[in-house]
Amino acid sequence: MKITWLGHSSFRIEIGGLCLLIDPWLTGNPMMPEDRHDEATKGATHILLTHAHFDHVSDVLGVAKAQGIPVVGQFDLMSYWEEHEKIKVVGFNKGGTVDLGGVKVTMVHAVHSSSFGTETGPSVPGTECGYMIEGDGHTIYVSGDTDVMADMKIFNDLHQPDIGILCAGGHFTMDMRRAAYAAKEFFNFNTVIPCHYKTFPILEQSAEELVRALPTVDVIEPEVLQPIEL
Repeated sequence: MKITWLGHSSFRIEIGGLCLLIDPWLTGNPMMPEDRHDEATKGATHILLTHAHFDHVSDVLGVAKAQGIPVVGQFDLMSYWEEHEKIKVVGFNKGGTVDLGGVKVTMVHAVHSSSFGTETGPSVPGTECGYMIEGDGHTIYVSGDTDVMADMKIFNDLHQPDIGILCAGGHFTMDMRRAAYAAKEFFNFNTVIPCHYKTFPILEQSAEELVRALPTVDVIEPEVLQPIEL
């Protein structure tokens, strides 16, 4: 299995014979080289969307149409896109599990917001979420944008994820301290990969605090387009 950071909260996860793009934001992403977009998306089989903020959704429709692959996400928005954008979708909702062909994905709760701008003001297409992704003998918790929440104990009880991809940049989401608390209080991760940091000056620029707080966990500070093999 390979997990590749595409900057910010975007990931490429090669698991169970599939290639999942998580919240692919490529165009305008300060961390993603403009000449490496094709490399980031080559061979993708599915797109998973956690919510509709621009830094998560901007390239979803373009990649889905260019590569003819389905977008996996909340039923309301997926149904709208299927009808109006003519793309393939897998629509479901929190607590639901879908089998993408050997890789099982469960949608779980997150605490954030979800909207994008329109000419008449903000549009709110569904709500924010995270995912449990199960395949190749691993379960990955993708937190999406969220704060710490007691629901995380239930997630661990039900799914026992060994890998956590956790937002940790602060201001809009958990910071390193809060992400560390979540990992210690609610989970038993072997590996933690922070995200939603470094992108802008307002966000935390280092994961040192997370590393120090989790001495028994392999905290990996990802590098853009450098695969992490697990």
